[in-house]
Amino acid sequence: MRRILSIVFLLFVAKFAVAGPEEPWSLSTDKEGIRVYTRHIPDSKIKAIKVECTFNATAAQLVAVLMDIKTCAEWVYHTKSATVIKEVSPSDIYYYSEVNIPWPVHNRDFVAHLKVTQDPKTKVVTIDAPVISNMVPLKDGIVRVENSTGRWVITPVDSSHVSIVYTLHLDPGGSVPAWLINMFAAQGPTESFKGLKKQLQKPAYKDMKLAYVQ
Repeated sequence: MRRILSIVFLLFVAKFAVAGPEEPWSLSTDKEGIRVYTRHIPDSKIKAIKVECTFNATAAQLVAVLMDIKTCAEWVYHTKSATVIKEVSPSDIYYYSEVNIPWPVHNRDFVAHLKVTQDPKTKVVTIDAPVISNMVPLKDGIVRVENSTGRWVITPVDSSHVSIVYTLHLDPGGSVPAWLINMFAAQGPTESFKGLKKQLQKPAYKDMKLAYVQ
């Protein structure tokens, strides 16, 4: 059950901004330099999460990994599949993903809209990723995630390091009790960020340059 709840909470990677005031964040875990915080959100039974870390990478490398949807299953915790369904531009895409969850809990799926922007002065990169309803028909036996908002904020530290702040608030749908999801909220994000750190070291992303990330 612990493993199931971690997967359900993550769903992630959908890659998702937490809005609203503003209980202080509470540190949940700090492992391998990956700090996971949680806090209550007004009118929601599900806690929001925040992940903070610094990785040995450039902003372009990190964005390249996050926008490389076909490789999500290599590092995003329990992703079964991920497919681009619409590309507005290289920095603006919609994708569909299914999250593999062990029986008896049903798999979840979602459509997310990833859009990359960069402040020309500070060079801080932001990736917003709200869930979009009704772009893909519902599938039998899979629970659709219809409420999720999130954001990546990527700040260059120096020429080879970036600071990352990732925030997420979602409703995974279905009948899994909120208090159980909240109890194990940190495991999924921690495992995904450990996978992301390894993914960044792969040769495909070495010396990566992107026209829309300076």
